[in-house]
Amino acid sequence: MKLGRKTEKQLALYQRELLDTHYAEVENMYRQIRGWRHDYRNHIQTMKAYAAKGDLEAVSRYLDLLDQDLNTVDTVIKTGNPMTDAILNSKISLARAKDIPVKADAHIPVALKISELDLCVIIGNLFDNAIEASLSLPPERRMIRVYMDMKGTQLYISFTNFTAGKKLPKVGTLFRSSKGEGHGFGLVRIDGIVERMEGYLSRNSEDGAFTTEILLPQ
Repeated sequence: MKLGRKTEKQLALYQRELLDTHYAEVENMYRQIRGWRHDYRNHIQTMKAYAAKGDLEAVSRYLDLLDQDLNTVDTVIKTGNPMTDAILNSKISLARAKDIPVKADAHIPVALKISELDLCVIIGNLFDNAIEASLSLPPERRMIRVYMDMKGTQLYISFTNFTAGKKLPKVGTLFRSSKGEGHGFGLVRIDGIVERMEGYLSRNSEDGAFTTEILLPQ
């Protein structure tokens, strides 16, 4: 697939913006974690003070508050690969903040052939597209399913999200993006990475659901 110079510049700009966004999300998540750890000693001292007074009800209330706070920064998925963990957890946190449940099952070896840059582009775009589609649905119908694992020597990635109940229109080999001009670059970037790695990609839009499946040699 040969692209014109203008399109290549647009793709490069889009990629930089994408990475800036993803890394900002990851940094925000870990900033929250670092802040909670910094306050850990103060939390312990406060509970010790309540316990010394015999105020077990206050200790219980404080523990409930800490539990709620910890849930906002908890690492919800551990794949075995640090970069995959960072991307997935930042996106899962973003989806849940928008009232979009996520069911994720991912098991990835530490060493991957795919670069962190390419992995960020693929997972980030798949998640962003799934979140965008989910926001058009009522909260009770929203759901994103993510599955990642090794199939032999290949990395398998699957994303499924519910849709408005009708098949999405296709333009060539791509499904039309509703985000407006320029946002279809995310799909182009994914296609380019899969093609470069001599992998396999399938997009399927059936009534009520949209699924993307990717296989990448490792």
